Amino acid sequence: MHMKKILIVDDEEDILEFVGYNLRKAGYTVITATDGAAGFEMAKERLPDLVLLDVMMPNLDGMEVCEKLRALPEFKETIIAFLTSRSEDYFQLAGFESGADDYIHKPIKPKLLVAKVNSLLKRSASQVEETIEDFGCVKVDRNKRIVISGDTNIELPKKEYDLLLLLLSNVGKVFSREAIYDSVWGNDTFVGDRTIDVHIRKLREKLGDNCIKTLKGVGYKYNELCLS
Repeated sequence: MHMKKILIVDDEEDILEFVGYNLRKAGYTVITATDGAAGFEMAKERLPDLVLLDVMMPNLDGMEVCEKLRALPEFKETIIAFLTSRSEDYFQLAGFESGADDYIHKPIKPKLLVAKVNSLLKRSASQVEETIEDFGCVKVDRNKRIVISGDTNIELPKKEYDLLLLLLSNVGKVFSREAIYDSVWGNDTFVGDRTIDVHIRKLREKLGDNCIKTLKGVGYKYNELCLS
């Protein structure tokens, strides 16, 4: 079973110790950083399920860290919450505007903190489950724009992703080259005769040779046998 990872970023060692102890006791894996810049680098390296940020920190403050993380594709859906003693309305509004999911005031009792964390991660797991569509050979997470093949997450270039979504929009239907051009590239965009073939070849290289079938002289379709 995957143990959820929580990154705590705070420049007060006693807070790191207190919060870390209670979250480890609740069964979470805890990693820590003592300033904003280190926290940002640690997040990129360890990819936590939840990030708890203080607001006032050296190097980068919590708001800056949150904004920088949200700018990265891999952190679009990661739960980020502020855990801070700054209770002013201005800081709360700025926190949510920077991309935070929650704003928690400290000091906070251990049981309430754990309950908050449990709730945030449960909500996140539910949202992830709802956004993933299963097409047999591949799964698609539309929120993250990620295609999952086996155990591998694949970030496709835009046109390859759009082409795959078109084929998946009606599994088994044969899409003509003209229909693909119109839907993926648009009528006013000039592309070479081999453009579709190249994109299909690249999709097969990444997702498997059998995922897309060619009907010579007709077009392409997603292989409905992948669903079985």
